[in-house]
Amino acid sequence: MMHANSERNEPSPRLLDRWGRAAADLRLSVTDRCNLRCSYCLPEDAATWIPRQDLLTSTEFGRLAQVALSLGIRKVRLTGGEPLLRPDLEEIIRQIHQAFTQAGVPADIALTTNAIGLAPRIDSLVDAGLGRINISLDTLDPDRYHALAKRDRFSEVAAALEKLPGSGLEPIKLNSVILNQQSLEEIPDLVRFALRRGFQWRAIEFMPIGPLGDSAASRPNARDIWRSLQECFSLTPIETDPAAPARRWNVAASSDHPAGIIGIIASESAPFCATCDRTRLSANGRVYPCLFSMAFVDLLAPLRQGASNGELAQLWLAAQADKPAGHREISAGRRTYSLSQIGG
Repeated sequence: MMHANSERNEPSPRLLDRWGRAAADLRLSVTDRCNLRCSYCLPEDAATWIPRQDLLTSTEFGRLAQVALSLGIRKVRLTGGEPLLRPDLEEIIRQIHQAFTQAGVPADIALTTNAIGLAPRIDSLVDAGLGRINISLDTLDPDRYHALAKRDRFSEVAAALEKLPGSGLEPIKLNSVILNQQSLEEIPDLVRFALRRGFQWRAIEFMPIGPLGDSAASRPNARDIWRSLQECFSLTPIETDPAAPARRWNVAASSDHPAGIIGIIASESAPFCATCDRTRLSANGRVYPCLFSMAFVDLLAPLRQGASNGELAQLWLAAQADKPAGHREISAGRRTYSLSQIGG
């Protein structure tokens, strides 16, 4: 039976916060589990996970996607943990795609993944409705990858990266967290690698969340990243949507790489909180209005107790209304909070 708002002829409410920002981008975590232990994200000895019975099912994800679309969401990005650890990821995507179709809205479904296990699933993910993909990769050196991620899985990632061109996913973005001086030195190789494959490379400033949160002040920032890029590439700025997290540049072609696009996400040195258009839903059905927020509103219990889409929408609206003006006001309380628990 189709659940829907009863006031179908009235204008749909929007996910507004008290600062006047409207959410249009849903970050949807499908699991808190990961097969890597990247030092900035997940403690190596992590052993506490959401109980499996408390994870949203593929049908429940589809249902909450209906609610989100009724509130003005127009983009859905699946995150984790590592989303590919969900064996039903294709069905989750299919359910969300169906919600877009039912709402009469063009489907915009993206995935952020470490690419382990991606190669054999690319076609089935695209067939289910996946349109865009971001690959998290901080180094091209297999030994450094092992040291950073605490797992020797680089060959699986490399296999996926070779298969992605021509997959139908567009754009394909390669995201690298810039952790230290060695990360800065690897930027040129990462950019050339991406450009040669038609990928868009993006640098991500280290954020003060997780096991290394208190070391943020000593990490490279956007200015350091920019200097490294300028030394090797000819860059022209691209006018960017104010709500987009990355500032972008066109890279001119040279003798060793084609033209392309790169970006920098400067969440700490140049936060984009004033134009943020995101809302977040965790794998156990909790709405978080901000990545750094400790506050949430639970949708799982009312969903399983038979709440209508309209009732779920009212809960979501209340959660989003409490979105803080910016993450700096609340970051101190989140330094030990694992990114895998809420989605990156």
